[in-house]
Amino acid sequence: MGGATVQIGTTTETDSGERRVALTPAAVAKLTKRKHTVAVQAGCGEAAGFSDADYADAGATVTTRDEVIANANVLVQVRAFAASGGDLSSLPQGRTVVAMTDPLSDPAATVELAKKGWTIFSLELVPRITRAQSMDVLSSMASLAGYKAVLLGAATLPKQFPMAMTAAGTIKPARVFVIGAGVAGLQAIATAKRLGAVVRAYDVRPAVREQVESLGGKFVEMELEAGEGSGGYAREMDEEFYRKQRELMTEVLAETDVAITTAAVPGKRAPTLITAEMVRAMASGSVIVDLAAERGGNCELTQVGATVEVGGVTILGPDNIPSTLARDASQLFANNVVAFLGEIVGADGELQIDRDNEVVAGSLVCRDGEVEQALVRELAGLKPFEPPPEPSSDVPRTMKLVGDD
Repeated sequence: MGGATVQIGTTTETDSGERRVALTPAAVAKLTKRKHTVAVQAGCGEAAGFSDADYADAGATVTTRDEVIANANVLVQVRAFAASGGDLSSLPQGRTVVAMTDPLSDPAATVELAKKGWTIFSLELVPRITRAQSMDVLSSMASLAGYKAVLLGAATLPKQFPMAMTAAGTIKPARVFVIGAGVAGLQAIATAKRLGAVVRAYDVRPAVREQVESLGGKFVEMELEAGEGSGGYAREMDEEFYRKQRELMTEVLAETDVAITTAAVPGKRAPTLITAEMVRAMASGSVIVDLAAERGGNCELTQVGATVEVGGVTILGPDNIPSTLARDASQLFANNVVAFLGEIVGADGELQIDRDNEVVAGSLVCRDGEVEQALVRELAGLKPFEPPPEPSSDVPRTMKLVGDD
């Protein structure tokens, strides 16, 4: 690849029900303006509302999936290595993949992927620092999920959200309880409030109280140990903490019309916050929207991708909510990707891997057959990674590297 201009490619997603596309025509236009070459699979954007003509007008080459995979130096996807995406096994060694790859959930599988000889950047691992906000796909997608969760709850609840004073009587506003005040939770609070609901919220991190109240929600006080982890994420707590939390939460849920749960810990199964007993304490007609369904669910009775009813309480376990808002989700995701590509593709069109760049170092999962990402190595039981020594000057290099000295 030495000295050659990088060709960036994207393909139709193969994960079941995935409607998003990693690059939109607008993103292609930005990349071609940087003098990059872009190729896309014919039809890759149709599910999100983007035609092949849109891509061609933006400067992309529209071709077959096989051609994209065979020729792209940098392959960009939304969800790479999904169960149904095995055709990526034909990707030549030495190529680079930029996508959400979920490496923390199955570190052993990531070790096997590393043996393919690909360079893999996992967008979920982009550090949550100020400089990398424009690359944060988790926040982009969580914001959409929080918004849509409220709409799902409102559509399922057998009453309206806002208070109404009519000649026929006064209707009380719906009571919404949001568990977890991260990006998804805050968006859910704001959306429910705009729809006229009375909103309460809880998070293991007391520091988010001000954010909850700034959106019009009431922060529910629970005298428990703080659960703030590194990078602004909630950290995993022990079972005794969750037991006490569930006891305190039961009373709040009994007065709730719609509960929206958003609690997740990177690389771990979602904590169970709502037990079957707590569901039985809720009023008939109440609704639970479990945004952690894909991670096992915050509600004990959640079934991923399904709607179940228990004792008159409806429990929604939506799978991949951002995909239901495919056009906007694709636009946000593609903007994140374009910003990230600016970190690894230089102005001269060459791929550059700078281990001194914290964005690059944090998201680089594997390269040259070796897992490099520290947390993935730890979960896989591997020793800390040691960068290889600088090659001698008489050895030809196949990739321009920065920061190895």
